[in-house]
Amino acid sequence: MARNESGLVFAKKKKACPFKASGFKEIDYKDIETLKQFITEKGKILPRRITGVSYYFQRKLKKAIKRARYIALLPFVAEE
Repeated sequence: MARNESGLVFAKKKKACPFKASGFKEIDYKDIETLKQFITEKGKILPRRITGVSYYFQRKLKKAIKRARYIALLPFVAEE
């Protein structure tokens, strides 16, 4: 359990999966605007603990980002 500044114990609120909440069935590799929300400025895929995406959709998201990179819709690394 986590503690706040005064030392009281509280439970952390679990993040809801943004894909489940909005009713996504599949993640499309051509939907670049959605994919950009889940990568850093340098082009790295953000982990589940930060984004709140479920395990099922994180795997689909990873595959979609890698496909988009391969066909040059997303960069492999950020331009400086």
